[in-house]
Amino acid sequence: MAETQETVFKSVQELANTNQVPEKYFYAQGSINTHPLLLDVPQVDLSLLTSPNRQQQLNKLQSGLKSCGCIQVINHGMEDSFLDKVREISKKFFALPTEEKLKYARTVNQIEGYGNDKVLTDKQRLDWSDRLHLNVFPEDIRELRFWPQKPECFREVFEEYMKNMKLLSESLLKAIAASLNVEENCFLDQCGERGTTTARFNFYPPCPRPDVVLGVKQHADASAITILLQDKEVEGLQVLKDDQWFRVPVVPYGLLINVGDQVEVMINGIFKSPVHRVVTNAERERNTLAVFIMPDVHVGIGPVEKLINEERPRGYKDIKNYVALFFQSYQQGKIPIEAAKISQ
Repeated sequence: MAETQETVFKSVQELANTNQVPEKYFYAQGSINTHPLLLDVPQVDLSLLTSPNRQQQLNKLQSGLKSCGCIQVINHGMEDSFLDKVREISKKFFALPTEEKLKYARTVNQIEGYGNDKVLTDKQRLDWSDRLHLNVFPEDIRELRFWPQKPECFREVFEEYMKNMKLLSESLLKAIAASLNVEENCFLDQCGERGTTTARFNFYPPCPRPDVVLGVKQHADASAITILLQDKEVEGLQVLKDDQWFRVPVVPYGLLINVGDQVEVMINGIFKSPVHRVVTNAERERNTLAVFIMPDVHVGIGPVEKLINEERPRGYKDIKNYVALFFQSYQQGKIPIEAAKISQ
């Protein structure tokens, strides 16, 4: 079993142990600024969204999403000790022997499972990261053969975390609606009853050449929203704002939320899905967990009528299955969100 899976990919972790970087990992556009200025990301206190100070938090949420497409949320209802457990299962999984991890390896045509970049062309630049990608909601899309049985508590902790993510995503989509004075469930309704939630554990081994290698190449997310549990000690995420890269600060027990392309469509471009990337680190490994909230591919999305007016005419088409459009555009070297826009 391990032998057939090993032909699918070579782990970056194994490469890191050789202390050499193959050229296909070199970033095509020259030297990478690994330590630019820090991005000012507002912190939104979720516990105050049901208090008399609600409007202040909604204003923070709106200003953060308008200025850089992301916010940090604090007081989200999960204990610090529980988030440490979530981080621990990730670290322990990636520290397992290769043979054990390969039990969960993805197959050639799948994203789900343990692996890294799908190699689509000879010219493709690869990311310096290994991943464990799992489908979570609706429950009938789960492939439990990919859910690690080691460490022993993995499934239990992960399941608990994802239940929290489901509730959190619903609260956030309602809060985004409230900040824009539109009907509370309008974005949730567009996600549909069978919207999907997927999770991706990311492992970034130390890299001997952080000046020319990226952990994840620049992109925007195809999701409605993305919820990121950052490494609480090691930075790495950068966001593009005003044509400049900025470092995203680490809030150890906060969660970083960014809008994805599909919410950009729903809100007629009032907030933009931020372009972001991950840089590497010569000395330290980094672990993160990203959760992607995706609308049902069978339900069409489009701009909410109330957010279309003379000042902001309709800028986006109605779309079904944005994810297919997203991957098709990427493979053609196009920016996916551009394909969703109406030419003015």
